[in-house]
Amino acid sequence: MLREMSATYGRSSLGYLWAILEPVAGIFLLTFVFSLAFRSPSLGTSFPLFFATGILPFMAYMDVSNKMSVALRYSKQLLFYPGVTYTDALIARFLLNAITSIMIAVILLPLIIIFYDLNVIIDMKAIAWGYMLAFALGAGIGTLNCFLLSVLPIWERAWAVLNRPLFLVSGVIVLFDTVPLPYRDWMWWNPLTHPIGLVRKGIYSTYDATYVSSVYVLAVSGVTLALGLLLLRRYHRDIINF
Repeated sequence: MLREMSATYGRSSLGYLWAILEPVAGIFLLTFVFSLAFRSPSLGTSFPLFFATGILPFMAYMDVSNKMSVALRYSKQLLFYPGVTYTDALIARFLLNAITSIMIAVILLPLIIIFYDLNVIIDMKAIAWGYMLAFALGAGIGTLNCFLLSVLPIWERAWAVLNRPLFLVSGVIVLFDTVPLPYRDWMWWNPLTHPIGLVRKGIYSTYDATYVSSVYVLAVSGVTLALGLLLLRRYHRDIINF
């Protein structure tokens, strides 16, 4: 984890500050654009809080899955040591990025609430569970992609193309409940929609989020994680020696 910290955040003079500035820039860019066209967001009265509750869990998933997907590539030299295994590389990247995402949320959400003087009744259990689902999904997808990216170089570009519309169809910008049918039904099958909805439920006490299915997200996460670990267990030596 120390190696990952120095490699990821130690190269820039901004370091961990950039990890906070990146979501801040996204939140306020969306706030600026949408406040020109709408008087209020789909939920509540604050554009920054609405977009923060979507962007932060979305980025938590993306950071975990993206960093875990290249864990073997960036730790290849270390894996030649008998005491270091591929699971060490995966766990280190998961823990570092999960802790970083939690740190960002703990800093930004209270700052937005205090700065804009918002009256919010927070459900910490819902927020925590929403983040756990985002981390679980990121770990599952990241582990499976760790194998696929190692054996199929073309998958990296294909996955990047598939991920481009993810920001738009995960409920980050548009509230799930406001999406017209049948697109709302299609959107439900995107597992990332559920942790984002759960985090919003934790911030907005009047928001029900009855569509959220933890079982579905955990099923997708479990299947992808198990498949990724099985494939890596069988082929990790071939990948390292390639």
